[in-house]
Amino acid sequence: MFDSLGDKLGKVFGKLRGKGGLSESDVAEAMREIRVALLEADVALPVVKDFIDSVKEKAVGADVIKSVTPGQQIVKIVNDALVEMLGSTTQELTFGPAPSAYLMVGLQGSGKTTTTAKIAKFLTEKQRKKVLMASLDVYRPAAQEQLALLGTQTEVATLPIVVGEKPLAIAKRAMDMARKEGFDLVILDTAGRVTVDEDMMNEVAEIQKAMNPVETLLVADAMTGQDAVNTAKAFNDRVGVTGIVLTRVDGDARGGAALSMKAVTGKPVKLIGVGEKWTALEQFHPDRIASRILGMGDVVSLVEKAIENIDQGDAEKMAAKFAKGEFDFNDLLSQMNQMKKMGGVGSLVKMLPGLGAMASQLEGKVDDKVMKRQEAMILSMTKEERAKPILLNASRKRRIAEGSGTSVQDINKLYKQLQDMQTVMKRMKKMGMGKMMGMMQGLMGEKDQSIIAEQMQQNGDVLGKNPFGGMPGAGSTNPFNNNPLFKFNTKKEK
Repeated sequence: MFDSLGDKLGKVFGKLRGKGGLSESDVAEAMREIRVALLEADVALPVVKDFIDSVKEKAVGADVIKSVTPGQQIVKIVNDALVEMLGSTTQELTFGPAPSAYLMVGLQGSGKTTTTAKIAKFLTEKQRKKVLMASLDVYRPAAQEQLALLGTQTEVATLPIVVGEKPLAIAKRAMDMARKEGFDLVILDTAGRVTVDEDMMNEVAEIQKAMNPVETLLVADAMTGQDAVNTAKAFNDRVGVTGIVLTRVDGDARGGAALSMKAVTGKPVKLIGVGEKWTALEQFHPDRIASRILGMGDVVSLVEKAIENIDQGDAEKMAAKFAKGEFDFNDLLSQMNQMKKMGGVGSLVKMLPGLGAMASQLEGKVDDKVMKRQEAMILSMTKEERAKPILLNASRKRRIAEGSGTSVQDINKLYKQLQDMQTVMKRMKKMGMGKMMGMMQGLMGEKDQSIIAEQMQQNGDVLGKNPFGGMPGAGSTNPFNNNPLFKFNTKKEK
């Protein structure tokens, strides 16, 4: 969502980094370009004005102008201002005495019912809460049946449907069932409208007063830009939302809604929908989003993905092989499966620090079909061939190529890729963990280092076992060298 804005800001900072010193006119020119970039990203005008005033006040100080690295100082100031604009700190969902209630509000078509199911699944798996979902939408055809179906798919309980029952009565029945059956939380999915109207607001206000929810979450579609901000303001002024959930953040929205929400409404974005899968729901971290916008990666989220998706037993086995400098096709296949669980190469690339604008270019060039072909080649091998790649002679390669629908040349490329990884493993073995951690510290700030250290300690030092050691396509010197997953078009665009 923030790719276009990130690219434009990257160009501005690129000009500043190339200068040994900055004048006030340099800063003024940079601020003009940043202002234009934010307005083109559909950020609200008052928010842009306050943002530029805040950055400019700090950027024209003598400490920045005379700094040894003034360009980096400006980036730091803009990063801090972005974090402040996005909400400063991560806002967690709150819980009250069981059973407590969440009230879901929003316009029709914003993804409210689907988001209700995602949040229920999220809280069931991550917070170990016993959740009951109830649809109060008696107006949209089959709205209650839709939530019941989503409950079946996510394995989350839903309130039985009673035809003709009014929304407030449904809410009371849901809370009564929750008390009797020991539910921790009831999520009430209210009815939406095409536009904000008085009847909808009155109904939501009545339900909110009767249920006294611990969270009133507004679901807003990020693709609607400033309309989403206006909707959030209208709901907040009338019923007082406690947090915002942005959907379709993985789309091609310009990002203005997310950047403007906190400043305009005063309410934080708590969750973001980043895909269609049930697991495609994430907490909104202002500092991490700011880092991604400025091309500085998101190491902490990368670590968390690794901890959530990588089996510790598998990591220990692979660590033992890495310690010996060993790496075979079974390990390569395991790495591919881990990467798929973590969202694929495309989503991981943008979290790597130090790539800057190159990250979005690489993400757009990732060819998932290549990984599928590689997987087919490995699965066409015998168990002995996977464990001992040296057995692959000409006749075996022809058999594997025929079995996987590829060519002998493809098999040779995959074998070369495996050899590159074996070289990396041997180098890592010689370096030792101390030097590896030193390299990581050079890529991230002190704050990220402390968070990662804490995560490693709490999760059995999974990173210490190097789950990324054999990432598919890693070349001997550059992780993108000799990597068929990244295919660049060298022809000039017309």
